[in-house]
Amino acid sequence: MEMGFRWYGSKDDDVTLPQIRQIPGMKQVVGALFDVPVGEVWPEAEVKALKEQVEAAGLKLEIIESVNIHDDIKIGLPSRDKYIANYIETIKILAKYGIKTICYNFMPIFDWVRTDLHYKLPDGSTDLAFQHKLVEGDPEDIIKSVQDNSRGFVLPGWEPERLAEVRRLFKAYEDVDAEKLAENMSYFLNAIMPTCEKYDVRMAMHPDDPPRSLFGLPRIYKNVEDMRAIANMYDSPYNGFTICTGSLGENPDNDVPAIIREFVKADKVPFMHVRNIKFMGNEGDFHEAAHLSSEGSLDMYEIMKALHDTGFNGVIRPDHGRDIWGEQGRPGYGLYDRALGATYLNGLWEALEKA
Repeated sequence: MEMGFRWYGSKDDDVTLPQIRQIPGMKQVVGALFDVPVGEVWPEAEVKALKEQVEAAGLKLEIIESVNIHDDIKIGLPSRDKYIANYIETIKILAKYGIKTICYNFMPIFDWVRTDLHYKLPDGSTDLAFQHKLVEGDPEDIIKSVQDNSRGFVLPGWEPERLAEVRRLFKAYEDVDAEKLAENMSYFLNAIMPTCEKYDVRMAMHPDDPPRSLFGLPRIYKNVEDMRAIANMYDSPYNGFTICTGSLGENPDNDVPAIIREFVKADKVPFMHVRNIKFMGNEGDFHEAAHLSSEGSLDMYEIMKALHDTGFNGVIRPDHGRDIWGEQGRPGYGLYDRALGATYLNGLWEALEKA
């Protein structure tokens, strides 16, 4: 197991590579090219520069999060073949520079949804929160609310060029239900998997977040049954999953340690997001929490034990930290609380190794 840390690049991230390097036990940076429009081939020179920049700081870059998938692929439009061909070229370029895993998702329009980016906790820190009643209105009003309290940062999956045409996108998805979305994903996987196998790049699909339908849009990675269906779309270790404990854990019916045991044993999990959440009063409402079991609703010891017992040898990254100690950076992606989370998870792993 190696510990990783998501980084948004020297232009757009207040957190620096030297700071990440100083986190005890930190080995990997999880990065991406965030200024390439969705659907275009990633420029090789920029991939090379990112790789060299991370390695010059004494860290490794082996996981990309994310190479986003164009909506035409998810909708199943005739133009999808062009965007799939571009995706395949990007896979080849990433493989040339030692990328082993691509984390991606298949969520329509939005990558994830929160209704409050600065939810105040009793200790004075703030974090991300989701309240279901607040997503029952007009999507454009919700988008504006989220953007207004983002401190000017562009959030993953909420890129301006995508959100500027949100009404057109909702119209385009009108005839796409969960079954159709799954068919379109199978088409995508069957098109790219031969290239993944040839160039030794594993695809690791991220769960829907939250794992439920929102705004009438379908969701297809919500639970263990969905994961089994996705695995059967193309039977290969290169068709795998990013198991995000927080995303799957947002549904209390999901047994996250059991899901980990099943899919790690099946060699389907090269990448983990390990974070905690705290359920709030109403069903489906939660806020992010410090990583410790005592601070949230998920048992982080059992989660790490499931990884340890099944011989997980991929990359783990802490996720969605609180804003603490006066930090005012990208919501959910500050330095301090994620660094504490990484240290806590490494401590659990050391205890499991020595037990």
